[in-house]
Amino acid sequence: MAQSFGSVEVITGSMFCGKTEELIRRLRRATIAKQHVQVFKPVIDSRYSYSMVKSHSGLDFEAIPVNSSQEILENLQADVTVVGIDEAQFFDDAIVDVANQLADQGLRVIVTGLDTDFRGEPFGCMPVMTAKADKVDKLAAICMVCGEAATRTQRLVNGKPARYDDPIVIVGASEMYEARCRRCHDVPRN
Repeated sequence: MAQSFGSVEVITGSMFCGKTEELIRRLRRATIAKQHVQVFKPVIDSRYSYSMVKSHSGLDFEAIPVNSSQEILENLQADVTVVGIDEAQFFDDAIVDVANQLADQGLRVIVTGLDTDFRGEPFGCMPVMTAKADKVDKLAAICMVCGEAATRTQRLVNGKPARYDDPIVIVGASEMYEARCRRCHDVPRN
């Protein structure tokens, strides 16, 4: 009998680039192929739904909210063949090991996450996750200022760019964030 090999696929980019939409597309295709899918998301991300991963465009897929990467292993069903992990940048650093452990067990693991924070700096576990992944897709959004390809996430506070030393994690959507290109991305220092 041939051994089944797993993989880690990463979908990354700025906010509003379609990461979760692409995750849902892949999960739906796996479901159509009669693969058993299970999806996890961080409890902190309750923007649209507590028990669903939901794209900004309104697509959704049932998910289990967890507080830590260890809870993924604790809640994993025995017959699962495809695992989705949304918003990985909000998990603890052990999420990289969990994803790789699942892949080593023969599962297909699809991970989404912001590659950079609002400052344009590498975000959480994502640099290591992308380095260790078997496949990485970096998506671009559309700059809300000039219309070019956007690879940055702009945080806004009262309509103005957030300062570099503001807190890194503040969960929000279009009321607090915009997609921006490199030229239009602005992060004032002091």
